[in-house]
Amino acid sequence: MTKPVKPGSGPTGARALKTRVKKKRGLKNSSRRWLERHLNDPYVHRSKADGYRSRAAYKLIEIDDKYNLLKPGQKILDLGAAPGGWCQVAAARVQSPLDAPTVVGIDYLHVDPVPGAALLEMDFLDDEAPKRLMETLGGAPDLVISDMAAPTTGHRRTDHIRTMHLCEVAADFAISVLKPGGHFLSKTFQGGTENDLLDLLKRNFRTVHHVKPPASRDASVELFILAKDFKGRQEVPETEDHSPGSEA
Repeated sequence: MTKPVKPGSGPTGARALKTRVKKKRGLKNSSRRWLERHLNDPYVHRSKADGYRSRAAYKLIEIDDKYNLLKPGQKILDLGAAPGGWCQVAAARVQSPLDAPTVVGIDYLHVDPVPGAALLEMDFLDDEAPKRLMETLGGAPDLVISDMAAPTTGHRRTDHIRTMHLCEVAADFAISVLKPGGHFLSKTFQGGTENDLLDLLKRNFRTVHHVKPPASRDASVELFILAKDFKGRQEVPETEDHSPGSEA
């Protein structure tokens, strides 16, 4: 199916082998090109060598290295955790205990056990999911992270809208549960963060950034939105009783 070819000198001057996928009946050209990119992706090779579940782990690593989000002792919620790479990074960096994890992940897909993380196999959009997450974590999170993306339909605009909806739901959830001073990190798309969502985040967090880590492919429209320093939930003032007979 594949054969190695020499593409020429790499950035270090060494000649590297590159994998090419042969044309095969039933395999679309777009699928063949994606497979070639995947097989030759240095982050894919690095993730295997480092023991991470996927190349996506490096996105969180690079964002954390820049913004210093993950600290020992923190409580973390990971939304859309499969296959578990972000849980691996978070558990290691917050030094989550094996016997009492402070990292909780959720996904409707099965995730193999991650040391230092508790995993819920259920859809984050289920009505019971928020309650289960908070019960499992055992307290307000310092950070809510989300690498969720909707299953693709092949229609770019539809896929875009569905993933943006997941980002909006994740943001609403984060605002309802975060500790004051906590942070929210979620996948979004270039040009896809709706004004209403940005306004919501800017009202509730002190700073809001769009981030594209090096591990996110250049050709991808993927971005991450980082909202830092949650201001805390505002108490809703009780309305005065002006019913007949009440004191003015």
